[in-house]
Amino acid sequence: MLQEISFYLIFGKPLIMYLGLLTLAVFLFTALIAIMNRRGIHTIPFVWHPRFAVFSIACAVVHGMLGVLMFF
Repeated sequence: MLQEISFYLIFGKPLIMYLGLLTLAVFLFTALIAIMNRRGIHTIPFVWHPRFAVFSIACAVVHGMLGVLMFF
């Protein structure tokens, strides 16, 4: 069942690939918020940094679980 979810095709590519790209993008955006605020650019308030960190960790856990559990 998890293999069906992991390998569900969207535009010819598996869902797990898109989830991995989303996870990477959210991690980079989280780091960007911290870097911008450290340099004095406050277009995105630092309050959003922990929120995006939690969201990126949740995406990474789901991505990892789909990747590992598809072998069971």
